Amino acid sequence: MSADREAWDRAARGYARQERLERRAIAAALDLAAVAADELLLDVATGTGLVLRELARRAVRPARAIGIDRSPGMLACVGRLPEGWRVQQGDALALPLADDAADVAVAAYLLHLLAPRERSTVLAELRRVLRPGGRLVVVTMFTARPTGTALLAGLARAAPRTLGGLRPLDPRPGLAAAGWKVERAAALRGGYPSLVVRARPG
Repeated sequence: MSADREAWDRAARGYARQERLERRAIAAALDLAAVAADELLLDVATGTGLVLRELARRAVRPARAIGIDRSPGMLACVGRLPEGWRVQQGDALALPLADDAADVAVAAYLLHLLAPRERSTVLAELRRVLRPGGRLVVVTMFTARPTGTALLAGLARAAPRTLGGLRPLDPRPGLAAAGWKVERAAALRGGYPSLVVRARPG
């Protein structure tokens, strides 16, 4: 785990160069999240803070938002956030929040990087920190075209250190198995081929 964190620290300075490939899916995720002004948003694996920065530009934004990431190098690149918002170093496998702390959680481009057991742990942690009736929005690499799926998977296998993040994942079966009720899903092209899914605790 520490080796992974060090790799993300090294990648932090140049990470912003590929954020344009994430923006369309992040916008769709925030549309599905529909965060109200009186809610607390949790952004898990916030990285360089793209979700937070895009949310801060919206007409309606929450009074409080927390970005969690285990890479201090990534967090150092987040930049200035609105008053009442903050970032914090922490691990998605053991979120540093109390039970029922957040109204909305976003996990963008995280789940497909994890082994199945880790995904289950992260989904359990997200259920723990969400208030009853809260909602979760996840974004993963995904394409509905079999040839596209095979291409992404092949690239991820061929160069796991540099292209491992392209591994495709449809998170819906895992969400259902972990006790989440999937409400909406949208597959997007343009930028990274992505699947955006909203779910609530079942």
